[in-house]
Formats: sequence, structure tokens, C-alpha cells
Amino acid sequence: MTADNLVIGGMAAFSTVDYPQHLAATLFLQGCPWRCHYCHNPHLIPLEAGDENITWQKAHRHLKSRQGLLDAVVFSGGEPTIQKALLPALQQTRAMGFRNGLHTGAPHLKLLEPLLRWLDWVGLDIKALPADYEIITTSRYAGSESWAAIEALQNAGVDFECRMTWHGALQSPEQVTTVGERLADQGVRRFAVQIARSDQMLNGAIGAGHLSAEDKQRVRNTLSPFFETLDVRA
Repeated sequence: MTADNLVIGGMAAFSTVDYPQHLAATLFLQGCPWRCHYCHNPHLIPLEAGDENITWQKAHRHLKSRQGLLDAVVFSGGEPTIQKALLPALQQTRAMGFRNGLHTGAPHLKLLEPLLRWLDWVGLDIKALPADYEIITTSRYAGSESWAAIEALQNAGVDFECRMTWHGALQSPEQVTTVGERLADQGVRRFAVQIARSDQMLNGAIGAGHLSAEDKQRVRNTLSPFFETLDVRA
């Protein structure tokens, strides 16, 4: 398996938001084992690429032209860890002098672990408490390995933040704060609560899930003392 096998569904040539405090190019990889109701990239769920697919060769040429200008490359999705070609791609971007970032829900810990030595930062999606993952992902076997990834990242010394997508129809403010408190108990120092985007969702039947300003502020006030950084992102 080589990096040439990477199935890329899209690329952001320049991003200031995908890797904290660094300028990055972001590659969106195809494929995801979950079907989260609020997924805003449903076109990335199939493993096969659509009409807009980008080859690794094209992405690699772009990255070479940005050496010295960009700090990092972020691999997002979809769920990038399910692609075996991710490892050689990480090795190549590291050899080019870039920091490596990863956005992952860590559905399978055994797929994440071989990547850890090649990663500089991870945005770990935590969907809910382990027992509530099926409500979000529609998968009966989701949750435990995602939470286990926290300890794996800590043991590997990889910088990371945990992030949770909040949709008002699926999670109450109390559920969000409970997740945050549990993360703090496990030594997580950076947590971001991302408000679900309703303009494009896999399951539009759940509606917009409106959240009041009071609900958002209550979550922010409750959780801020537990973390070095706590963001509530619209």
C-alpha cells in the first residue's frame, strides 16, 4: 500500500482553522463507518471518490509548492484512519517538513495506533458518552474505542483536543456538560463544543436543533473551569 492509493474527496489549499495556531492544507479523505445524523459531509461517507476526487500526486505537488509557506497538513474526512494509505502519506508529509494533523473519531483504536508516531496534533471527535454513541452514529458498536483513544494519545505524547458536535435534538445541555466533565476527569485539557450545522446533514429529519444563547452560555460557564481552553464554536 502506498500513498498513491489514498482516496481524497477534497482539499482546502489553505486553512487557518483546521490545526490550531498553524497554517495548514487540509485533505478530506473518503470513507466513514458511521452514519451520524448531523454529518455535514455525507458525500465523504462512501469509500469511493466522487467526481471531484483529487489524486495524491496532485495533492503532493501542491504541498511541495507550499513548503516554507504552510506549517502543516491536516487529514480529515470522512474518517481518515480507515484508509491504509494514510500511513505512507503521513510519512511523506513529515519528510517534507510539515507537521501532521488528524481529525478522527477513532472508531477503531488498532487503526489509529500505528499512526501516532507520525502525528503532531489530533482533533479527536467525541460524540457522546460511550453508552450513547448509537444515538448519534447509528452504530451499535461505537464509543468505547473512541474514548480509549484519549489514553492512547496521552501515552504517545501527541498534542490533541477533544471536540463534540452539539445538535439540540440529540443532546441536552446537561448531556454536553456531562461529557465535558468526564473528559476532564480523564485528563483532557482542551475541549471544543461545535454547534451542528443544519444547512447540510445526512438526516435532515432531525431538524435544525435550535440552541438558545442561554443554553450555550450555560454550557460554557459550567465547563470553563475544567479546561485550559474551552471553545463553543458556531
